[in-house]
Amino acid sequence: MAATLDPKKRTTAATSPVFITADSLHSILSHDSLIRYFNTHLPTVSQTLNSPTRQSYGVSSSSSLLLMPSWSSSPSLPYIGVKLVTSFPENSSLNLPGIHASYVLFSSTTGQTLATMDGTILTLYRTACVSGLASKILSRQDCKVLVMIGAGALAPHLIKAHLAARPSLSRVIIWNRTMEKAKGLAEKLEAEFAGEVGFESGENLEEIIGLGDIVSCATNAEAPLVKGEKLKMGAHLDLVGSFKETMRECDDEAIRRGKVFVDNEAALVEAGELVGVFERGVIKKSDIGGNLVELINGQKVGRRESGEITVFKSVGSAAVDILAAQFVYQAYMGREV
Repeated sequence: MAATLDPKKRTTAATSPVFITADSLHSILSHDSLIRYFNTHLPTVSQTLNSPTRQSYGVSSSSSLLLMPSWSSSPSLPYIGVKLVTSFPENSSLNLPGIHASYVLFSSTTGQTLATMDGTILTLYRTACVSGLASKILSRQDCKVLVMIGAGALAPHLIKAHLAARPSLSRVIIWNRTMEKAKGLAEKLEAEFAGEVGFESGENLEEIIGLGDIVSCATNAEAPLVKGEKLKMGAHLDLVGSFKETMRECDDEAIRRGKVFVDNEAALVEAGELVGVFERGVIKKSDIGGNLVELINGQKVGRRESGEITVFKSVGSAAVDILAAQFVYQAYMGREV
């Protein structure tokens, strides 16, 4: 993997912070490589990481500022990282992304600032690759149809992560409240994949859901879009959008029918889909099947049979942020990753 810095400048870079642009991130990262990196390194470093609960501040009735710090005591991960995120859902009306972020990486040995990188792109890759890794563990190996609900900035990354995790997928159906966006994304990906995978948009959400072997959701919905009764037997439901109690991408029936797994324990208190079902007694916290690290390590069993419905709810974590940032920084500096 080629570094973008001139080798002659690396001595200076050791004492001067670098800025890693979005273009550099795209050249360094691939969904397949980051999925494999998380699978290998997340269980190892998770015990050495300190990741305080994400701080979320309401900037307005619809907008938020989030702070996500993390640091490691492991010599293999000698970093402190902080991600600063703004969530402005109404940006869609301005044709702008709803999420913007910066990531700052420090040395945990000296406290020196090492790098600042485009946290928006980093978040898109790491979020999608967490879902891709969960899909690799939980979805059926013979999956053919992926349904993508939402056509925002995260949607193409989720699609590519699921395709990397499940090469058996041959058809992708995209739904969005604004059908022009779904159609536009389908056409763009159709051209990019040059016929290797079929991409299309669909208008009837309930019918589309019933076709999905994998149903992935990345929306700001506060009223359920996925009706559990419509999920086919053996489906895998990937819920990415909600990160606060008022947000909800699926109904109680989807949670009741499925075996639920989470990326980390914060999902139990942050995700609207889960907070609500606990309060209404649909399931108990003890019914949760496990978290991502437990699944990777084999401490918890994922899919038990082909007809089982699995649900993966992610809210993000500083742990995967700092791992993704390590991957990018070390590759950028020409170091082994």
